[in-house]
Amino acid sequence: MTSVVDVMNASPVIPVLAFESTEEAVAVCQVLYDEGIKVLEITLRHPTALEAISAVKTALPSDAIVGAGTVLSPELAKAAKNAGAVFGVSPGLTEELAHAVKALDWPFLPGVATLSEAMVARELGFTELKFFPASLSGGPSFLKAVGSVLPDLTFCPTGGVSADTAPDYRALKNVATVGGSWVTPRGKDGTIQLDIVRELARATIAAQ
Repeated sequence: MTSVVDVMNASPVIPVLAFESTEEAVAVCQVLYDEGIKVLEITLRHPTALEAISAVKTALPSDAIVGAGTVLSPELAKAAKNAGAVFGVSPGLTEELAHAVKALDWPFLPGVATLSEAMVARELGFTELKFFPASLSGGPSFLKAVGSVLPDLTFCPTGGVSADTAPDYRALKNVATVGGSWVTPRGKDGTIQLDIVRELARATIAAQ
């Protein structure tokens, strides 16, 4: 079974993906996978998100690690797991959600933005955390300070992370990977251009 540690160590970046159709999801994820980005976080922000997770899981090879993002409730967690998501990500954490994902035995990356939230998540049994929104919550300096008092926690900073700032985060001992949407930008016409995704994915992998 894939663990949260496995997920975080499998890619230098976890794309935070918001799709508008299953067709778009499969096409974009195929490009990302082909260029070496095999961890894919499909956010539950669109009515077709669960269908997209299932479609991407079916379309890509078995070593693709497809997860669900923006998991805000126990109901969404169960639905995402049933759709084929092998891990879940949330911008925050409640006790109800924590107990639910533990009961599902589902690898989960809950979000925190403060030291107190990190301590609560740790007490609830989570030592791998999403730091969100990273750029607005102290950036690399905050995570460096956290590492001095909670050295057993490992983070995936997300939110305002870019190709330029990602190396600053990954240089920290307590950061395993970063999350971001810069690899799949939408153009002025609202579409995701596959050739641009390919270029950005290649640049991201080459920078490691």
